[in-house]
Formats: sequence, structure tokens, C-alpha cells
Amino acid sequence: MAGRPRSFDRDEALSRAMRVFWAKGYADASMTDLTAAMGINSPSLYAAFGSKEQLFREAVKLYQSSEGQAFRNAMASASAREAIEAGLMSTAGAVECPDRPNGCLILMAAAHPDALPKAACNDLSALRAGTLAALEDRLRQGQDAGEIAPDADLSAMAAFYNTVQQGMVFRARDGATADELRGTARAAMLAWDGLAGLRRS
Repeated sequence: MAGRPRSFDRDEALSRAMRVFWAKGYADASMTDLTAAMGINSPSLYAAFGSKEQLFREAVKLYQSSEGQAFRNAMASASAREAIEAGLMSTAGAVECPDRPNGCLILMAAAHPDALPKAACNDLSALRAGTLAALEDRLRQGQDAGEIAPDADLSAMAAFYNTVQQGMVFRARDGATADELRGTARAAMLAWDGLAGLRRS
């Protein structure tokens, strides 16, 4: 006998769950919070997603494929400097979107790793490492194009701008305005010439 069809839109339910995790993190997102937002009961959640952990891991994937588009767009900018600046400005501008929680699901959830199941924690760690690697790769492209000096420390540059971006995320969660965060981004870009080994005439 065939099972009864689901009476809800799984993709929509997952999107709503993503926003709960984004706003509250993993540990503070209760099953009551999740089922209320998703419009389903606990048995339906378990039947569709297996567990809270699996739901979270799917939500992280959805976040990366949707919200992560801004980062990918930034990295596609014409020059390495423009790519880094666009990434920081995108982080600043995100707080002006009224229909999204402030901050970054991946960073906010990872702020308390002991509260995460091991597999989920590993997922977030891999994503953060991937972001840092993508930054360094974009800087290397800039170096190959002659935008950055051959002896510049690309790892240090990537780590610096990644740290700035992460700090902006946490400031956003604490209520910093877009203009305040843009000021941080502009200040960070003042370090570009020195980090890139460029000499002003």
C-alpha cells in the first residue's frame, strides 16, 4: 500500500526552517519553533527530514546555495580589489534587507560549536574553510593578472579580509547599521596597497 502523500511543500518548509536556524542558531531553535514556522507537526518533520540535525544540515545547504550567491557574484568582479570590496559591501548592505535575519547562518551557528552535532559542526567548518580558500584563489588570480605584487602574502591577505567580513557579520547581529558597516569596509580597503605590495609613486 502506497504511503500517504505529504500535505505540505517540502521546499517551502525547509526555507522556513532555514530562517529559524538563521535567527536562533541550532541549539536555541526548538522543535516547537521549527514546526510552528514550517506549518507541520513533529511526526511530519521527522518523516520528511529524519531529524533536527538533518534538517539543519539541509538548511545550511539551502543557505549556501541561496544567500551565498552574493559572495559568488562578488568574486566574479573584474579585479581582485573590486571582488574583495564588493564582498565586504555586500555584507554591509545585507542589513538593509528587512525580510532576513541579520548576520550569517553559517557563522552564527558556528559561534557555539559545542552545541552542534559533530557532523553539522564539520559541515560548517568545511564551508568556512572553503570561503577562505575562495578568497585566496581570487587574490591569486589578481596576482597572476599583475594586480598584486609577486611577493605579496596571499594567505595573510585572505585571512585579513575574511576576518574583517566575519567581524562585520557579528556587528550586524548586534545592530550595526549598513552605513557603519560600510565605514568598516572602506577602512579595511585602505590596507589594500600595503598588503598587496603596491608602491605608490
